Amino acid sequence: MELDKEKKTTQTKEIRALPVKLEVRASDGDDGKRTITGAIKYNTDSAEMRDWWGDTFVESIDKEAFKDSIASRNVVGLWSHDTSQVLGNTKSGTLRLTNTDTELRFELDIPNTTVGNDAWELIQRGDVDGVSFGMRVTKDKWTSEKRDEKRVYKRNILNAELYEISPVAFPAYPANEVSVRSLEEFKASEQRAVDKYEKEKLLIELDLFG
Repeated sequence: MELDKEKKTTQTKEIRALPVKLEVRASDGDDGKRTITGAIKYNTDSAEMRDWWGDTFVESIDKEAFKDSIASRNVVGLWSHDTSQVLGNTKSGTLRLTNTDTELRFELDIPNTTVGNDAWELIQRGDVDGVSFGMRVTKDKWTSEKRDEKRVYKRNILNAELYEISPVAFPAYPANEVSVRSLEEFKASEQRAVDKYEKEKLLIELDLFG
């Protein structure tokens, strides 16, 4: 069932995992530059997630979703989402973002600091091999469909503010911590559509057999 509704939302910041492993490279030059890279894929369904109320949903990010945000705001690279442990940012050029029709690719230069050196060591050893990103969704669109006898909701993120990109040890986002308020609003609109259909059906039956 699809209700053709795009909705603006005031959602708080959400954390999502990237379904890719980190790529690393180190410069052989005197600068000793160390860089990690990865990408957020557009128009690609995420793994199934479950919200606090037990509903299953997947997400995809539209290719235009981050366009306005990355043109107007600074994005930071953090160590495990810790705002006190900054690895880089777009303002200084130590975090670079490349936006294409298929993905948002990032390159993050790891600093020669205690946090940076620890992060690089753990990433090289493979102890930290994932990435999460933080965003605030400002516009999304929901649909729903049947999959294997269960209702699955799909969220298309149309516009979002990108805040951070973080190497993390556990990139899988815990399903029981996902809360998307706009899903509850979509479910309510679905129910209203069903109620309206049933009411109209009943009125037609009363007219026919009354």
